[in-house]
Amino acid sequence: MSGAALSLRPRRRSTEVRDRHRGLRGGERGGAPRLRLIAVLVVMALAIWLVLPVPALTATVPLPGPRPAAQPYLPWLTTAGGRIVDAAGRSVILHGFDDDALLESTLAPAPLDATDAGLMEASGFDVVRLPIAWSLLEPQRGHFSTAYLDRIAAAVALLNAHHLYVVLDMHFLGWSPGYGGSGAPAWATLSWIPDIPWGPMPSVTRLLSPAINASTAYFWLTSDWQTQYLRTWQFVAARFRDDSGVAGYDIINEPHAFPLPPLRFDKDDLFPFYARAITSIGAVDPNHLFLIENDALGDFPTSVVALSAPDLVYSPHVYTGVLFPPTFDGNPQSLDTHVNELAREAGQVPAAMWVGEFGISTQSPDAAEWIDDALDAFADHDAGWAWWQWRAPGPWSVRSPDGRTVDMTLLRELARPYLAAAPAGVSAGQGDGVTGRLAVTVAAGHAPGVIEVAWSDLTLGLPTVVASCAAQPAWDPSSSRLSLTVPAGVACRIELSGS
Repeated sequence: MSGAALSLRPRRRSTEVRDRHRGLRGGERGGAPRLRLIAVLVVMALAIWLVLPVPALTATVPLPGPRPAAQPYLPWLTTAGGRIVDAAGRSVILHGFDDDALLESTLAPAPLDATDAGLMEASGFDVVRLPIAWSLLEPQRGHFSTAYLDRIAAAVALLNAHHLYVVLDMHFLGWSPGYGGSGAPAWATLSWIPDIPWGPMPSVTRLLSPAINASTAYFWLTSDWQTQYLRTWQFVAARFRDDSGVAGYDIINEPHAFPLPPLRFDKDDLFPFYARAITSIGAVDPNHLFLIENDALGDFPTSVVALSAPDLVYSPHVYTGVLFPPTFDGNPQSLDTHVNELAREAGQVPAAMWVGEFGISTQSPDAAEWIDDALDAFADHDAGWAWWQWRAPGPWSVRSPDGRTVDMTLLRELARPYLAAAPAGVSAGQGDGVTGRLAVTVAAGHAPGVIEVAWSDLTLGLPTVVASCAAQPAWDPSSSRLSLTVPAGVACRIELSGS
């Protein structure tokens, strides 16, 4: 019996050990599903957080008092019904260029002179988006440069003298000239973070720089630098509050989520910043347009937050098929889809739409097709635009940095005739800048007011007018404008062609 007992004990212990091992293995098999479930729940929570809506925003701007007299040919601009309008209530569309002549030396800007302004004017253009630099406006914290502001004012006066509105754009590229780009002064950088270049400057690959990422995130996540930035804008706005030749203020160039989470950046950081900025600038100057941009994250949609503010313009940048793959190959679908999305976003704000930058290298094999499709897409939404840029090195600009050459092929493609100002009930087809054609349709119930057509006599010669009614044309060579007056209650079709 004792021998039997002894022989049974090892088997009993083996069974207990085996049972414990089975339990452990069973726990291991059950742990994996639990971990997967936790991972799924975390992903779902993150997804819900990213798309969770936020309340609409309001920017408080005092009602403008009586504005000073407007400059000739440059009436005060406001917005109404999702359109930019002038004091007579006519819809206004602005076509023109960017020019970086006032930016930091790190970008090697070319000069801007009276010849530049004269060429734009003679080609029928009416606006220049003029990038300006925070680093030059506030080189030391709390100390603003009147000398640099005088340079800005001189450029504005030069352009206004040639019937060109100016949009002032506080420009950023690679966060700061301290990192080889443009934007923030040295004191608004985190200098102890290493700036590791991952590509040529300027380049989107610089988004990988730890220094740029850290400085960008600090700006958006704290009020520290934002407060000074808005004080800088107030310094600028105080100078131009009475100037109708300044169309408006582009609050910040190409804001982007990186390295912050997309979608939430737009809702939690970008649009609340816009509301604060408009309130701050508007307290000093309620007389001008406020331009806000989309999230510069390629062609991904911006998570628009409804924003109630006066004279608001949505000013996206369009480089579909140019800066980001897939490269444009002549098929307009992607470009058209993106512009349509931008127009929907403008409606969601709600705001008028004006494309602050677009462009392509003229050495691209499909450049002409891209330009034509972009211009058609903008016109489909009655959106004006500015080409990047007028005078700069490389095959994107119209005039060379030394001023010796002008790319007349590019200028002709961009200088389409168009309705620069029109009362309600007046519309136009797509202008042709190569052959010089534009058809204007006037409904019988059109509102009173002069119809103004921008016409490039530099590239098209004088316009020839053929009308189905007694329209009265008047050509102004000083502004490259054809004015048309149609009697009240009369429907009319007006055909314009080059001489």
